[in-house]
Amino acid sequence: MKSKELSVDLQYRIVSRHKSGKGYRKKSAALKVPMSTVVSIICKWKKFETTRTLPRAGWPSKLSDRGRRALVREMTKNPMVTLSELQRSSVERGEPSRRTSISAAIHQSGLYGRVARQKPLLSKRHMAVNLKFAKRNLKDFQTMRSKILWSDETKIELFGVNARRHVWRKPGTTHHQANTIPIVKHGGGSIILWGAGTGRLVRIKGKMTAAMYRDILDENLLQSALDPRLGRRFIFQQDNDPQHTAKISKGWLQDNSVNVLEWPSQSPDLNPIEHLWRDLKMAVHQPFPSNLMELERCCKEEWAKLAKDRCAKLVASYLKRLEAGIAAKGASTKY
Repeated sequence: MKSKELSVDLQYRIVSRHKSGKGYRKKSAALKVPMSTVVSIICKWKKFETTRTLPRAGWPSKLSDRGRRALVREMTKNPMVTLSELQRSSVERGEPSRRTSISAAIHQSGLYGRVARQKPLLSKRHMAVNLKFAKRNLKDFQTMRSKILWSDETKIELFGVNARRHVWRKPGTTHHQANTIPIVKHGGGSIILWGAGTGRLVRIKGKMTAAMYRDILDENLLQSALDPRLGRRFIFQQDNDPQHTAKISKGWLQDNSVNVLEWPSQSPDLNPIEHLWRDLKMAVHQPFPSNLMELERCCKEEWAKLAKDRCAKLVASYLKRLEAGIAAKGASTKY
């Protein structure tokens, strides 16, 4: 039968008596503790300088070092390999194939299963252009950072999974109505929004054409650029959507003397406004709008409430985004 561990106070008294020069037999008799226990506690204190319970090593792994290294090589070569596939390869090598043994060996190697992030598909040409852009703009960062007016479009679904939500619930109440997020097929409809900086937020109705985009710029861009921090000679950022690069759109920008930041394709990591869209999607579904008109109204209300310090922090992150792009040699970054 397993005996109870001694209290912390009693262990401390054993160590104290040892420091005062008392013998093992005297300590055992005075404290009414078996002498073998006293010896064990003193040896532990001498070795680790503590008597507290230390983490146990657990049952020895049945996987050999060679088998563990083979698992790590296989996962390094293919990070999306499944545990079932690792089990089969382990059996082929004559190693133990229990899921718990393989999982423990993987975790000891510092590898853990996580959901893969979705990132734009980048070719070698894309990465080369991204790297060149980051290096060039890093030099001009101090003079440019406060002059850029960031813009982008996003889709927000009425009942879609726009943001992860957490609930407090008891076990067995997973599917109770109060603990679920209502959804319908195809998201129940959605709206497309265009925004520039923290200026105007515009709903795009139907499929956007170059003429529609020109009208959006004509009615909203200069108004959105009234932020005194941008100054008169602001720099307009937009991605390379065909409507943005169409002749009619370029013509409007030239006619209105708008400086446009040359932007690399497939590079949302560099645009701070992407994080504002995430903030908006999380905030807009707190009241659960029931139709598209309510969704549009909620979006515009929440857009106006976005904290200025949050926006300033995101703009300031542009430097780190450029540095991360250079470090990744033009590939995707954590942003």
